[in-house]
Amino acid sequence: MGLKRYIVSTVILAILLFGFLYSLELGDYEISLFGYSQILPVSVWIILPFLFLAIATYLHLFFYAACDFFKKWAVSKDHETIIEFINAQLLGKDSATKFRTKKFRELYAVLSQLNISVKSETFTSLNEDLNKTVAAVQDINKGKFVKSVKLNENSDLAKQNLLNKIEEQVDFAVDVIKKPENYSLDVVKKAFLKILSEKTMTTIKKLYKNIKLDKELAQKLFEKDALNNEFGFTQEEILALVKELNFDKKDYLNLAKTYEKILNPDEIISIFEKLSSENDEATTAYLHVLCEFEMIDKLREVLANTQENEFLPFKALLDLKDAGKKYNVETLSYK
Repeated sequence: MGLKRYIVSTVILAILLFGFLYSLELGDYEISLFGYSQILPVSVWIILPFLFLAIATYLHLFFYAACDFFKKWAVSKDHETIIEFINAQLLGKDSATKFRTKKFRELYAVLSQLNISVKSETFTSLNEDLNKTVAAVQDINKGKFVKSVKLNENSDLAKQNLLNKIEEQVDFAVDVIKKPENYSLDVVKKAFLKILSEKTMTTIKKLYKNIKLDKELAQKLFEKDALNNEFGFTQEEILALVKELNFDKKDYLNLAKTYEKILNPDEIISIFEKLSSENDEATTAYLHVLCEFEMIDKLREVLANTQENEFLPFKALLDLKDAGKKYNVETLSYK
């Protein structure tokens, strides 16, 4: 606005000055320079330097006004870029960032080395997009599934959002187990545990073979089966599952205790007899089952084929039995 007023003012002044000089009827004046001569009214000769100076000031003002405009434009663009960078950092995304001003380049160099996170639950800023991003990040960290922002699929935040979706949507958990190769192991594990907690054994039996079970997942699966044994695993399926796992003595004992109240005695004794014949680590669990169902003759038979210093707690238990004393299998130490 100031530049416009200056231009208008100088133009009006030039017109008034020329009109005044012209009214004086000062006549003409000839100027010769380098063999060239020019005759113009005196009023024109007087006004020409004024016009030249005015034009020079116009150019000077235009130049610095343009410089100031582009500086402010660069700062504004860099401000937008730094906000985009912060947004990307919060969402775990990589961003190709280029700044026009030195100060923002220095700021970016520092921020790019830091882990940007939200500390306050009541975060506010003048940038609405940034506010939405922060709100989304806070919701994800609280365990909510958010689909309003695009995340870097390989970031920790995206993985947490995926885990949140599994927790909220059991059908999505089923989809994960149907195609476990598309997801990380911890996501698959979370999905399977979610299915175990909410789906029936009928559904679980269709899915569990899609993943490689570890000890924890296998134990959870056996516990689910024990609670829903009417539609649960057959003896052959239990044996097949156990053979795929690297169970130790403690794992076999846990398995025995999981099923001893559910399966009939013949079934569970048969299972652990087969397991102990293939893996010595299962022998303690087999002996425990025999004690639980008071299969004393079978217990004597098995113990008779062991070394003198092996399975001493069970041998002590037989001594108590022979002495007519009471015993409690649950208090037996298997160390």
